Amino acid sequence: MAKVFEGYRKDTLPRATVVKNKSPAPVQITAEQILREARERQEGTEIRQQITDSTELSDYRLRRRKEFEDRSRDGDIQAWVRYAQWEESHKDYARARSVWERALQGNYQNHAIWVKYAEFEMKNKFVNSARNVWDRAVVLLPRVDQLWYKYIHMEEMLGNIAGARQILERWMNWSPDQQAWLSFIKFQLRYNEIERARSIFQRFVLCHPKVSAFIRFAKFEMKIGEVARARNVYELATEKLGDDEEAEMLFLAFAEFEQGCKQVERARFIYKFALDRIPKGRAKDLFSKFVAFEKQYGDKERIEDSIVCKRRFQYEDDVRKNPFNYDSWFDYLRLEKNKDRIRDIYERAVANVPPAEEKRYWQRYIYLWIHYALHEETEAEDVERTRSVYRECLKLIPHTKFSFAKVWLLAAQFEIRQLNLAGARQILGNAIGKAPKDKIFKEYIGMELQLGNVDRCRKLYQRYLEWSPENCYAWRMFAEFERSLAETERARAIYELAISQPVLDTPELLWKAFIDFEISQGELRRTRALYERLLDRTKHYKVWVSFAKFEASAVTGHKVDCARAIFDRAYTYYKDSAPELKEDRARLLEDWLNMETSFGVLGDITLVQSKLPKKLKKRKPITREDDLPEYEEYIDYLFPEELQATNLKILEAAYKWKKHRVDDAS
Repeated sequence: MAKVFEGYRKDTLPRATVVKNKSPAPVQITAEQILREARERQEGTEIRQQITDSTELSDYRLRRRKEFEDRSRDGDIQAWVRYAQWEESHKDYARARSVWERALQGNYQNHAIWVKYAEFEMKNKFVNSARNVWDRAVVLLPRVDQLWYKYIHMEEMLGNIAGARQILERWMNWSPDQQAWLSFIKFQLRYNEIERARSIFQRFVLCHPKVSAFIRFAKFEMKIGEVARARNVYELATEKLGDDEEAEMLFLAFAEFEQGCKQVERARFIYKFALDRIPKGRAKDLFSKFVAFEKQYGDKERIEDSIVCKRRFQYEDDVRKNPFNYDSWFDYLRLEKNKDRIRDIYERAVANVPPAEEKRYWQRYIYLWIHYALHEETEAEDVERTRSVYRECLKLIPHTKFSFAKVWLLAAQFEIRQLNLAGARQILGNAIGKAPKDKIFKEYIGMELQLGNVDRCRKLYQRYLEWSPENCYAWRMFAEFERSLAETERARAIYELAISQPVLDTPELLWKAFIDFEISQGELRRTRALYERLLDRTKHYKVWVSFAKFEASAVTGHKVDCARAIFDRAYTYYKDSAPELKEDRARLLEDWLNMETSFGVLGDITLVQSKLPKKLKKRKPITREDDLPEYEEYIDYLFPEELQATNLKILEAAYKWKKHRVDDAS
């Protein structure tokens, strides 16, 4: 086999067809289209055949009818249509009508057959037959608008206006769409039947109670000069469709109508009524038209009102998008001046309770309640409503997790302004029971103190200290309260009880207050005992200095010696027991030196100067994040005894070196 093909040239072998342009053709041809064109060409070829006598014509018609009958058995509508049109072309109208009737037997729901059937009757001037076909069609298919339109058009072309009107009336009984009603109205207007058109419009808006229908009705009345009737139409639409989704379009048309009639006040009232009634999210166009209207017809005050309305619209949009943005509510409230509107906004704002029971979410929200209550008290001057606002606010706060002392105090202060002391006490008592806080105790005690109720103040201080026994401020205030009443023993007992507490937040202030109290009472012995007790607890250099200054200021003959003895005790403590506290020791010596200087002739500064340290500036290594070496400077103190020790070490080292030299020489 290989030898057989050796003689063939390579270029004589069949090549594969190469398609250069593979993009789809602009006009696509389907198999159905090819078959249909082939059939049409076949039919055309048969029609163009030459017929010489009546016999051939009869044979041809018989053959063609048989073909049409065969094709129609498959239920092909186009076959029936071609069959009827073929009979019509041969002027055999009875047969054509029979074909149409047979086609309708199985396909009466196909309105295209009815249209072609009626057009066949009309084209051949069988008017009554056409009427019969149209009448049957609209009875069987009343929802097909094309049948009604063509039926009416035929009667109108024939000049049968009454018949066309009757057909339209029959159609309207089926409650067709708006376009059908508008066609009926236009039909009446073509023949100048104004009253009939108005009656149809009235039926139209009852059948289709939509904004567009009422607007068309009003424009019709306006076009024929019936202004009062047009206004009545708009008013009727407002009553029925004032809450409809398309109400904005209705009010705009109504306002523009009044504006066109030069009724500026009416138009303004409509705009305002619409803005109050329509939700803000659906009134953007209405608002912009209102602003333009006020700029055209309004004075300065009205223009400002329109601008306020614009800002109101913006704030409404903001709070609608994010009702938990309380700053937007505050901005909205600052805009309004009407008391009722402000109250309504406050009610809407406080209804947006923070979703989480965490104080940081409530801190801004709670000010809405506070401003609400202050508005009701100062602006609206409604005492009961103010009390109700405070009550609802306190009821809403989850006091078991957190509370707001400011709300409790404002509610109590409100009751005091109303001369209702019992109510104020009840509020503050509830506050202490549910959510005790320092601020509440302070205000409650201050109120009772102003009223002169000493026993109540004592009970409140006791409750205060039971709740917070580590609070040095409460202990000091309680003691100062008793001192102001000249109850010295009570005050001293309170101080004693306070310093015996195991935990205190600021014990240094409490001790200082106790010492100052004893000094003010002239109890020097008690004061010294307090200092000694304090030194048993802490050896802070400030305590030593304060003790020494107390002794220096005491009215005794040996005050200098006593003060010097305290400083000497302190110096000995730091030297022997706390040598690492060099800075405190140095500051102690500075205060001692200052005191000796203040004594004048009685002072002895040389006693302190011999103990003063020498300041040295040193460096110490510190660690960095990048492990690079770095040094930090600090102040170190070298005291005289340390300096002597250093000198002794140097002398000892020199002696050892000299001895070593002597041993080597020998």
